[in-house]
Amino acid sequence: MGAFGRSSALPAAILLLVVLMVVPIPAVLLDVFFVINIMLSLAVLMVALNAQKPLDFSSFPTVLLFVTLFRLGLNVASTRVVLVHGHEGEAAAGHVIEAFGSFLIGGDYVVGILVFSILMIINMIVVTKGAGRVSEVSARFTLDALPGKQMAIDADLNAGLLTPDEARARRVEVSTEADFYGSMDGSSKFVKGDAIAGLLILAINIVGGLILGTVSHGLSLGEAAQTYILLAIGDALVAQVPALMLSIAAAAIVTRVTSAHDLSGQIGSQFASHRTWTPVAGILGLLGLLPGMPSLVILPAAAAAGYAAYRLRQAANRPPPAEPAAIEAPKDLSKIGWDEVTENLQVMLDIGYGLVPLVDERKGAPLMSRITGVRRQLSKDLGFVVPQVRVRDDINLAPYTYRIVINGVTMGEDHCSPDEMLALNTGQGVGKLRGKAAKDPTFGLDATWIAAGDADAATGMGYLVVDPGTVIATHLNQMLIQNASDLLGPDEVQSLLDGLKDRAGALVAALCPQPLSLTTLTQVLRGLLAENIPLKEFRRIAAAIAVAAQRTLDADELIEAIRPELGGLIIQKLCGVREPLRVMTLEGQLEALLGQAVRSDASRRHAIEPDLGRRIVDALQRAAQPLVNEAKPFALVVQPSIRVAIRKLVRGCLPDTPVMSFFEVPEDKAVEVVAVIGAPEALAA
Repeated sequence: MGAFGRSSALPAAILLLVVLMVVPIPAVLLDVFFVINIMLSLAVLMVALNAQKPLDFSSFPTVLLFVTLFRLGLNVASTRVVLVHGHEGEAAAGHVIEAFGSFLIGGDYVVGILVFSILMIINMIVVTKGAGRVSEVSARFTLDALPGKQMAIDADLNAGLLTPDEARARRVEVSTEADFYGSMDGSSKFVKGDAIAGLLILAINIVGGLILGTVSHGLSLGEAAQTYILLAIGDALVAQVPALMLSIAAAAIVTRVTSAHDLSGQIGSQFASHRTWTPVAGILGLLGLLPGMPSLVILPAAAAAGYAAYRLRQAANRPPPAEPAAIEAPKDLSKIGWDEVTENLQVMLDIGYGLVPLVDERKGAPLMSRITGVRRQLSKDLGFVVPQVRVRDDINLAPYTYRIVINGVTMGEDHCSPDEMLALNTGQGVGKLRGKAAKDPTFGLDATWIAAGDADAATGMGYLVVDPGTVIATHLNQMLIQNASDLLGPDEVQSLLDGLKDRAGALVAALCPQPLSLTTLTQVLRGLLAENIPLKEFRRIAAAIAVAAQRTLDADELIEAIRPELGGLIIQKLCGVREPLRVMTLEGQLEALLGQAVRSDASRRHAIEPDLGRRIVDALQRAAQPLVNEAKPFALVVQPSIRVAIRKLVRGCLPDTPVMSFFEVPEDKAVEVVAVIGAPEALAA
């Protein structure tokens, strides 16, 4: 019943507006509606002032429309009452209009006209015009920045910084923001039109009252002017005061900057500095001492500003409350513990002291939340829980340097500016940005560190703008993907087996510890991760290993034996279901030569003659460059006997390109040969 009441309230209110414009209403009911109008305008103004960000009052454009229509309906009803019953006296149109006409302007209609004119000038020229211009600019910049914001959300989602639900919520928020500012651009015309309508209604009431008073009711021109103009001015002021409050609310909303505080809290926090009030107190004091100045008014104001500056200085110099220190037992300095010389975590992120604000909980610790998102998404993609990342400050690093360490080895190191934003040129950037030129540490793109305030402008110019926490988290994500095999150990493999045991107990029993030991199984799974094959489908992988283990127990041979069963998993990131698989192959003579070299390698090191290997790599890079530029993934397909040797050869130049054997390509998959690497004679040429 409550939901039905809420859903029917708006149609009932629209019907009431029609009634106000068409049906005559008594003066008492008109007073009630005028008070409701003032109450609604005050409520809208308070909501606008208490909003932390503009979208907190996303219904404001619609609310503004209906409140404006309600006030215009009251204008129509009051005009009818003033013109019909105005000759009966000042109370004929209700006590609210009488109060505004008598008390606020002292019963003098000339003063009333001047006061109304001033209010109209303030509303139309200052508030409404300024709010309209801000709305127009905000709408244009918001719509221009919309594609860049969508790209940033997609980049965060691909990097694992956002879950699909969070990305969906961010897209809805971006779309709502664009709709809101577009609506506010149009709603500003409501406010301006309302002010013009108020001026025209006042003129109609004055002219109509003078004609009716002198012609229909036999009043003199002076009596008609005193009566009808006073009522018209009272009616105009009753409507203009709420209109001014709505204009202020609209201006406050469109000029609002997103903050953790409401408007009063944001302004108060930015004025709460002794450096602001000390000069104010000094200047006011000098003005109060000048001859002829009203010292009794200025000097108390100077004293108040000085007192405020004094209290703010005391608050700034007051040390923060000390946290209670934990009582620790005295240590024996002659003993060295294992925790002092070993690290318990596999992944560490060392940061210079200049980057500590990114992990400061008092500032929201933006980097820590992004690292958690990276671990969560990578764990889903790889099929096992990625180890925890330990973040620590290192005084030996430069202030704005960070270092990524995996299993004690430094895998990545770069610089980051905590107070700026990184604008990446993904090929769509137009124009040059002001800032410090840099390189994106993850993908090597040209980038520029820019001021945070220039982010929207850079997005509008086609640059992808990311915050420093995202820069570090994306670099960490890339390093973890490239070294995923180093993160998998026997404990993680045992957890995979324990999870599979609940669903396929017989399969686990047939796999480990017999015929395969946990160590051998770990080597096999790490070999798959090293070639970018995730473990999400662990049941399928385990079944293939269990079958292959009946023929061999060697880890390398097991990997080659199960790969044909995993061909679908390998190519799923390279092409769609209906899209052909783009492949490169080697010319027959070259494959035969390489096969002979591999078969003659008794040590199984799969070494290719260096000069020939260099030529093969150069030819592969030349053939792959057009596909890389167009972001088209492909696979290198060779004979099974030389797959491992070719993989070792091209791992450095094409790390993300899978090297497959002919048996690993599914039989029902269409293939498109994009290049054939030539015979040894052609390579030599």
